[in-house]
Amino acid sequence: MATFHLNINGKKHQVDVDPNTPVLWVLRDHLNLVGAKYGCGVAQCGACTIHVDDVALRSCILPISQVGNQTITTIEGLSQNGDHPVQKAWLKHDVAQCGYCQAGQIMSAAALLEANSNPTDEEIRTAMTGNICRCGTYVRIKEAIKTAAANS
Repeated sequence: MATFHLNINGKKHQVDVDPNTPVLWVLRDHLNLVGAKYGCGVAQCGACTIHVDDVALRSCILPISQVGNQTITTIEGLSQNGDHPVQKAWLKHDVAQCGYCQAGQIMSAAALLEANSNPTDEEIRTAMTGNICRCGTYVRIKEAIKTAAANS
């Protein structure tokens, strides 16, 4: 066990966990931040996507020991009132069906738009590769990202 001091969603947290514990389990089991979901456990589905210093990363394989002083943002911290441009566009385009993948999808889309405020269709496809939606709402996801880009 080791003690880690974390900056998550603008708040300081201290956890005592094994250094190899994936960030996903620290968030869910120790801090009750359950927006990032467990999907595959091998960083292939995107349900666990968070931002680490504004970069979208898969938290299911990221050991807590690799976070250091970096800032973590989860879906809970993306906006105070669910009014991030991506979240608003998701509602406008009625993207969610089952909703399981949506936090990861939104976090990947938000990171894309932070890095590229006007992505092409191909850049959207590339950035969102690896975010699996079992319901198949990929067309609505792309349209929502384009709407969020236009409204950012």
